[in-house]
Amino acid sequence: MTGAALTLNLTGDVVDLTRALCDIPSVSGDEALIADRVEAALRELGHLEVIRDGNCIVARTHLGRAERVVIAGHIDTVPITVEPANLPTWLSPDGSVLHGRGTVDMKGGVAVALALAATVAEPTRDVTYVFYDCEEVEAVRNGLGRLSRTRPELLQADFAVLGEPTSAVVEGGCQGTMRIEVETTGTAAHSARSWMGSNAIHKAGAVLEVLNAYRAREIEVDGLVYREGLNAVGISGGIAGNVIPDRCTVLVNYRFAPDKSLEQAEAHLRSLFDGFTVTVTDASPAARPGLNAPVAANFVKAVGGTPGPKFGWTDVALFSTLGIPAVNFGPGNPSLAHKDDEQCPVSDLTACLEALRRWLVA
Repeated sequence: MTGAALTLNLTGDVVDLTRALCDIPSVSGDEALIADRVEAALRELGHLEVIRDGNCIVARTHLGRAERVVIAGHIDTVPITVEPANLPTWLSPDGSVLHGRGTVDMKGGVAVALALAATVAEPTRDVTYVFYDCEEVEAVRNGLGRLSRTRPELLQADFAVLGEPTSAVVEGGCQGTMRIEVETTGTAAHSARSWMGSNAIHKAGAVLEVLNAYRAREIEVDGLVYREGLNAVGISGGIAGNVIPDRCTVLVNYRFAPDKSLEQAEAHLRSLFDGFTVTVTDASPAARPGLNAPVAANFVKAVGGTPGPKFGWTDVALFSTLGIPAVNFGPGNPSLAHKDDEQCPVSDLTACLEALRRWLVA
């Protein structure tokens, strides 16, 4: 089976639908083809209004229900690997595990949402399905963020579910993320006369010492425990093999618990790297769990299981800024997201589909 077919079958097997979606390459910034296929399939459904905004596809019911919910997922993935190849998708010999890029993050969740859109024509609450682009890159490009700025009426709702991978259990809130550049400077010189210069890369050792000594905090927020992280994710410096570098930059990523605002996170980083030039390059806020909201509590009761914290950033943070309670609930182990051997149990796909269908028709 291959996902190269021009038409997506939204009413068939959810595993086949997941494979079809995954087998359409859609690395961030290259989502036009998958957006076309999703739009075409949704326009075949007479019970939904379908709206396209760039490479975001919105489909919604208008049944006059007392409550409206959003079910959302991003259609982009991180880059595909060649060695080992993680596309096209393949099933394990016993058919229990689906392998390939996007199976976890998060075309499995997208497939579940599309299957619901096609097969639950008269839910007990109105539903807005949102399939959006550029989630895996810097926040300014995020398609859901764009909708919130330019078409906020499309996101109006009482509650939202993000189909991000959670191993088919509810995960509340999310960590915030901030990327900074920590810069060291020196004096350029010929490497044969290095004593005449000052090596900026060597000075970066002090930055790495701070990171090596850092101990991540575990913080309880609204009953869920979040673990923070502070790591170097890149380093650059030097212009040639015979030049003492006069500049070096360490790229640092901070994942912080939802007890902090962006301003507090930035202040923490600046205190850690006091004396260095620090530039914030990207930042997205954390979101508190919000599971005490009645609509969220009702969702948890309907789908079952014991909620846990979301380690990582998701767009529940955006919904939080809009005043909309939101949770993460989707197929796949989040620890396998972005790995070369990304894989999702078939049982997660069916469990999420059944749980969300129960909730929508209850």
